Amino acid sequence: AFFFPPKIYESRTIGELLAPAAPFDKKCGRENWTVAFAPDGSYFAWSQGHRTVKLVPWSQCLQNFLLHGTKNVTNSSSLRLPRQNSDGGQKNKPREHIIDCGDIVWSLAFGSSVPEKQSRCVNIEWHRFRFGQDQLLLATGLNNGRIKIWDVYTGKLLLNLVDHTEVVRDLTFAPDGSLILVSASRDKTLRVWDLKDDGNMMKVLRGHQNWVYSCAFSPDSSMLCSVGASKAVFLWNMDKYTMIRKLEGHHHDVVACDFSPDGALLATASYDTRVYIWDPHNGDILMEFGHLFPPPTPIFAGGANDRWVRSVSFSHDGLHIASLADDKMVRFWRIDEDYPVQVAPLSNGLCCAFSTDGSVLAAGTHDGSVYFWATPRQVSSLQHLCRMSIRRVMPTQEVQELPVPSKLLEFLSYRI
Repeated sequence: AFFFPPKIYESRTIGELLAPAAPFDKKCGRENWTVAFAPDGSYFAWSQGHRTVKLVPWSQCLQNFLLHGTKNVTNSSSLRLPRQNSDGGQKNKPREHIIDCGDIVWSLAFGSSVPEKQSRCVNIEWHRFRFGQDQLLLATGLNNGRIKIWDVYTGKLLLNLVDHTEVVRDLTFAPDGSLILVSASRDKTLRVWDLKDDGNMMKVLRGHQNWVYSCAFSPDSSMLCSVGASKAVFLWNMDKYTMIRKLEGHHHDVVACDFSPDGALLATASYDTRVYIWDPHNGDILMEFGHLFPPPTPIFAGGANDRWVRSVSFSHDGLHIASLADDKMVRFWRIDEDYPVQVAPLSNGLCCAFSTDGSVLAAGTHDGSVYFWATPRQVSSLQHLCRMSIRRVMPTQEVQELPVPSKLLEFLSYRI
């Protein structure tokens, strides 16, 4: 019997935002280490290199791609998006901003406020900032260990958080609107900040023996994953600030992580050429997406194998994952297939993220540019939508106790 591999489609390019050409003496420091979409889909931000972060209204950006083709939109003078006036009068009309952060930017995160979510600090009588319903913040993590918090609508600096002693490699806000921010650093720690308490640092999470590369909240904000050098994958309880478990399986540094929208799955990307999909509730590896065939031995996987996976991101449909590796490819995977369903060429990619509605993937590169692709579109089955609804409120242990047929249990546990 002959086996014919499935046809893999190439993703359609939507647009590019190319960084300005740098003079010959400024080649380093141009890396785009991070790209981010605002939770409400209003803005897109990326680190353009040389201390600069660019904030663009996402709907206008997409419109420009449709009207003027894919190339170099924000750097063309004829297509420049409107800038915000200094008075900040038109707060709800998104404007473009160019922010000088004062040092190389390694990480970005958007945070939005929900007023009824109170600060975790109980004895507060006075605040410098009162964040309203329409508040949208951008946190930037810098080379010098500082974290700067900006008002997205005005582009103004609000807070300067100082405590890390090394590069702030990643940032993530709790999705519940509490404005709790977690930072991951090369100083081997994670720090928890309460922006509703004027940026007070609440907790230091220790456990990593080496650099911390990335961190991600679960959708209900109860759990945090952090990954780093020396194969480290940690899960933390964010109510008690204690470690839940360490996940074992990777053979090299783990550099990126992301939860599925229902919180039932966790994706991690490693220099060992693999993306693993875990059940965060029990630590089981459910799926493995390999970027090198045949799969490398642990010794080869732990070295320079030319297939380092740099980034991973979960789509909001809960069905697709994007990964970015050193073999000049972006891959789109389905969680129930062991081969990519779409691919796209990309040289020197460093990071990727899905848009808020999941229709576009953005990827940043070494030269400070961003590239955008249309993502695989598929109508989710009713079974999958029901599974996600159940898993949003029910961890694996509770699912296992349901009085339903074993096949259904396997499906709800993402084992088939």
